[in-house]
Amino acid sequence: QVYLVESGGGLVQTGGSLRLSCAASGSIFNINAMGWYRQAPGEQRELVATITRDYTTHYHWSVKGRFTISRDNAKNTVALAMSSLKSEDTAVYYCYAESATTSYAYWGQGTQVTVSS
Repeated sequence: QVYLVESGGGLVQTGGSLRLSCAASGSIFNINAMGWYRQAPGEQRELVATITRDYTTHYHWSVKGRFTISRDNAKNTVALAMSSLKSEDTAVYYCYAESATTSYAYWGQGTQVTVSS
């Protein structure tokens, strides 16, 4: 089992910045990809960014150039640095970690990001 705890969410104004962090614990030896999804009220959960164990990154087109995902394998953390935030970025952001052996995804509880106009 892998346990994920997010932090760093909050309320910011349009154009502001936030940094989300996610700490993994438990059976972390089998983690491959990690990343962030987000879900706005009444909307589907969507992928924001992912990063593999060898630091290959992928971003949703809407956040590319504004968000940066990173991970520290030694500390078992993944972060999402968000800048130039828009109201459209308002959502609950969920950290996830994927098992390298089973592809099972573990999820954090989510952290709220609210961007005011």
